[in-house]
Amino acid sequence: MKTRAVRMYGEMDLRCEEFELPEIKDDEILVKIISDSICMSTYKLAKQGKKHKRAPQDIDVNPIITGHECSGVIVEVGAKWKDKYHVGDKWALQPALNYQGKLDSPGYSYRFCGGDATYCIMPHEVMELDALLPYNGEAFYQASLGEPMSCIIGGYHANYHTNKQNYQHAMGTKTGGNILIMGGCGPMGLGAVSYGLYTENRPKRIVVTDVDDAKLARAAEVISPEEAAAKGIELIYFNSSVEKAEEKLMEITEGHGYDDVFVYVPIRPVAEMGDRLLAFDGCMNFFAGPTNQQFTAEINLYNCHYTSTHILGTTGGNNDDLQEALDLAAQGLINPSVMVTHIGGLDSVAETTCNLPDIPGGKKLCYTQIDLPLTALTDFEEKGKTDPLFAKLDESVKKHNGLWNPEAERILLDHFHVEI
Repeated sequence: MKTRAVRMYGEMDLRCEEFELPEIKDDEILVKIISDSICMSTYKLAKQGKKHKRAPQDIDVNPIITGHECSGVIVEVGAKWKDKYHVGDKWALQPALNYQGKLDSPGYSYRFCGGDATYCIMPHEVMELDALLPYNGEAFYQASLGEPMSCIIGGYHANYHTNKQNYQHAMGTKTGGNILIMGGCGPMGLGAVSYGLYTENRPKRIVVTDVDDAKLARAAEVISPEEAAAKGIELIYFNSSVEKAEEKLMEITEGHGYDDVFVYVPIRPVAEMGDRLLAFDGCMNFFAGPTNQQFTAEINLYNCHYTSTHILGTTGGNNDDLQEALDLAAQGLINPSVMVTHIGGLDSVAETTCNLPDIPGGKKLCYTQIDLPLTALTDFEEKGKTDPLFAKLDESVKKHNGLWNPEAERILLDHFHVEI
């Protein structure tokens, strides 16, 4: 059957085109993709082309399908998987396969598997690793955002703390502690705030920094300090460009420092400040992925030795993290919608991906079964003056605190007659 997909041929060479998919094998599954959110990792892939460690060396003649934060429905099931998967089931994807030690991953490495497509074929390793997860939530975009949320959840789970009695690590962020999310008003940072209000190791306080007052104001609107207070957590948004910012951040903790620091921007002074703000036995997670392979920063090894500070980095999540993200979103306990600021169709993906760092806002959410220019949620009102679709979408978004939501998704898919 034919599919339409965004394929990468080389550095910044992404093309939306139609081509024929082969018949699936007995150990493969054919899926219809409804939504895919565009990840900064895909921009990094496009920027590096063949130089990217996950990209095959023959993409100029055998291009790969991009996109990995995707969700949809199963269309056809190979004989091997008939007892486990069924036509019509909704699914979410965990793309971090690490199959037999290889770096191959959907959205980076496969000719016929990626999220920026109308249809694609899941290879056998995806099912063998249980990376095609069942999804029972209301909206497809929530499952697409399950993948980035799983990365966030994985970061929370990977942090650890020690004690002086034995060498056992207490995994996760510190219960009753201070969490600092640096550069936290972007889409991933807001996801981290949302999860921080839920996490089993409930903190006393979450402080979120940025240098943009407008981004801080929007963050406080979509996840308010009042909402956090209702959960027994103090939530503070802080502009770290103010004079004596480091001193004031320390004062917020009454001089204790931060038990868990997450660095969400790959900026050296930010990472170094995070290290200096660590409490005794504090753990700093360098979450942001730099494009510079020689990116370095200074850390205080005196504190590492005498006050037991420690630093780690995480990338991606595992199946358990994704399942947790899907379950929490389906129950309404976390709200991935805070990440989304734009929507578009498959025709907008190539240009959006190649220009992602220069497009303001948060997550760019693509609906692969339609064509639609990339549009900011804040532009719906103006577009709605001449376009009835955007008038309806604007009304729905405003009813949901300015956020994309399941009702808006239904309006969009119904308008374009997308069959599920």
